[in-house]
Formats: sequence, structure tokens, C-alpha cells
Amino acid sequence: MSACGPTIEEKLGIGEHASMLTIIIPAYNEVAGIAHAVNEIKNVAEKCADLFEIIVVDDGSTDATFGKISELAQMDQRVKGMKFSRNFGKESAILAGLRASSGNVVVTIDADLQHPPSLIPEMLAKWRQGAKVVHAVKSDSFKNHYVYRLRANIVAGILEKMGGIKIGNSSDFKLLDRMAVDVLVREVSERGRFYRGLTYWVGFDQVSVPFAVVSRTAGTGKWTLLSLISLAITAIVSFTSAPLRIVTVLGALTLLIGFVIGIEALISWFRGQAVSGFATIILTLLILGSFIMISLGIIGEYLARIYDEIKARPSYLVESITGFETYNSIDNSKK
Repeated sequence: MSACGPTIEEKLGIGEHASMLTIIIPAYNEVAGIAHAVNEIKNVAEKCADLFEIIVVDDGSTDATFGKISELAQMDQRVKGMKFSRNFGKESAILAGLRASSGNVVVTIDADLQHPPSLIPEMLAKWRQGAKVVHAVKSDSFKNHYVYRLRANIVAGILEKMGGIKIGNSSDFKLLDRMAVDVLVREVSERGRFYRGLTYWVGFDQVSVPFAVVSRTAGTGKWTLLSLISLAITAIVSFTSAPLRIVTVLGALTLLIGFVIGIEALISWFRGQAVSGFATIILTLLILGSFIMISLGIIGEYLARIYDEIKARPSYLVESITGFETYNSIDNSKK
């Protein structure tokens, strides 16, 4: 029995080689702090599981991140890594880690240590009590910049109201039972993924544990405003078609505006008055034009998503691996 209670093997009542804990770390240009992050996570894992593996997925870093990962893998066979041929995004990095994982329980955690590894024992305890998915939820979101909070609240509100997915202050710091991992890897075929939403969508027994976001130990944040907007659009388009109904609403408003203007014109004509002039026509055209462009934009987002899915290109391409016995040990399928 370990310091964190019964090990995974003791819980399952099977041989020592039958199960393990997998910890997935997506990383992009994290050469300054990846060694510290892996060591911190490894120290926690050693106290909570007799068998574990750490898979670091280099999302096409332009620095020496993968070189550092290779060094760590050479020093400890429990550390493994893979490098993408280019930057495919965090969602793809998490997917690659899930496909390569062999643990009966899997934890995804950021490389910047803003997700505290010290929470992993509590998440494992929830899993041992029967939870299939454990969400680490930010307890101090009020400390974030108001623009970030506003964006997060808007996306979460839309997904909850229109898509039935309650992500709240959720993060990518999660624990998944192998049953949930297999669903995400084998049953979910979509390429434009939103990991936070999918982990709620799979169902099963789910619980949440709060955590306080800490400051980065090294390096700088990689999220730009454009990438955040893109992720928000992916989240909304992936889980609800409700925005398409806005097109219908705008069409109804257009009809109503036309009806009101038509009535006003007829009344003016019967009274022998001049029909409303140039300003009214211009204003009407601007309103109708705005409605049309907004509608086309909404439809375009869904068409673009369909187009990406139909192309069926791989979600990522693995350029190099380290710590894995063979390249074939990684499921690099095109799903």
C-alpha cells in the first residue's frame, strides 16, 4: 500500500503488471520548465501508484523541448515522449496521449504546473470510490483578467443553455477511467475536438474537485486571443446547432421589418403623403445586410466544420518518439 492509500493494483485485485496510471502532458515550447514539471509530477506519482508512465506530447515545438524530453526518457524508462511534425494544437496533443496511453486510469495535466500535481492523489481517491471521470475545477477564476472571465462565461453559458454541456470553470486537468478513454479514442471520430466538453459528454459517474490556479514556474503562456476565439468557436459548433436557429430568428426579424415598413408606406400613400425618404431606405438596407452577413457567417462556420471532417486528414502526425519500444506502439490513425 502506498502513501496515498491502496494502489491501482490493490484496488483491482489483479497482478502488478495488469494496470497502471498514465499521466499525459501536452507541451509546446516548454524547454525552460519541462524537466521540472516532469520531476514534480513523477514525485507525486511515485507516492500514489506502484506502476505509472508519463507521456509528454511535444506539439511541434520550435525550441529544444523534445530534446529535453528525450533526456528525461533516457534517465527514466517511465517517461515517454512524442513530437508532432508541426503544431497541431493542444486538443490533438491530448488525443495523441490518450491513444498512446496504457494505463487503467489516465490524468491529463498542463506542462506549466498551473495545474497542481499535488491534486492527483485526491483525484485518484475519487476514482477508487467509483468515479469514471474526475474534473479539476478552478476555484479562483475571479482572479483572472475580466476579458478571460467574460469569454469563459459566454462559452460556458452557451454550451450549457444550448448544448446541455456544463463545463463551468473546468480545465484540461482531468482524470479518466480507461472506460472513458476508450470511448474518446475509439468511439468519437470527430477531428475538431473540444476535450473539456467531450469529457462531460461521455457521461458515466463524474465528480469535480476544486483547485487554485498557481503561477507559471517557467516560460510564458502560449494562448493568443485568436487561438482562444478559435477554441471557443470549436466548442460551440461541436456541441450545439442552436446558433443556426439565429438565422431563422434574423429571417423573422427581417420579415417583420419589411412588414412594418410596407404598412408605413401604404398609410403614407393613402394619406397622400410622401413615402419615407433616403435615410429610411439606407437604414433598412444596413439592417438587412447585417442580418444576411451574420447568417452567412454562422452557416459558414458549420460548413467549414463539415468540410474539415470530410477531408478526413489525420488529427496529427508524429515525427519522433522516445521511450516507446516501437513506433507501432502508438496509434497514429487518421481518426
